[in-house]
Amino acid sequence: MPLLLASFACGLVFGAGLLISGMTEPDKVLGFLDIFGAWDATLAFVMAGAVAVSSAGFALARRRGAPLFATGYLWPTRRDIDAPLVAGAVLFGVGWGLVGICPGPALVNLGGLTLPIVVFVGAMVIGMLGYEFSPARGRTPVATIESPAVASRADG
Repeated sequence: MPLLLASFACGLVFGAGLLISGMTEPDKVLGFLDIFGAWDATLAFVMAGAVAVSSAGFALARRRGAPLFATGYLWPTRRDIDAPLVAGAVLFGVGWGLVGICPGPALVNLGGLTLPIVVFVGAMVIGMLGYEFSPARGRTPVATIESPAVASRADG
C-alpha cells in the first residue's frame, strides 16, 4: 500500500507540474517546437528545471542504500544506442511535433474528454499493445543494482 500511495503522489505532482508549466497545451508545445517561426522558449526553462530537479533526485537516490518502498533500485543496464531506440525516439518526436502533445500530458488532458485527446490516447494504447504482443519484441533485462556509494562504504 505505501508503494501505491507513493506512486499516486508522484503521479499527482507530475500531472500538476505539467498543468502549471503549460506542457498540456498543444499550442504552447507547438510554439516551442517552431524554432524558425514564432518560437516560445518558455518550455526550455521548464525542461531545464526538470533536468536539474531530476539530476539532484538521482544523485540522492544513488547515495541511499535502497529505496523506501522496494527491495532495490531498478537502474537500466544497457548503455548502447541501437536501431529500435532511434526508431522509437524518431516516432515519439514526429508524433510530438505533429500533435503537440506527448503521453504524459495526453493522460492529464484525458480528464477533459475532448475527442482529439481521446483519439490520441486510444491510438497510444493500441501502439503500446501492438508492441507488447509483437512477436519480434526483444526483452531487455533490467537488473537491480546496488548504489556505488553504499558498496564503497561497505568495502571500507
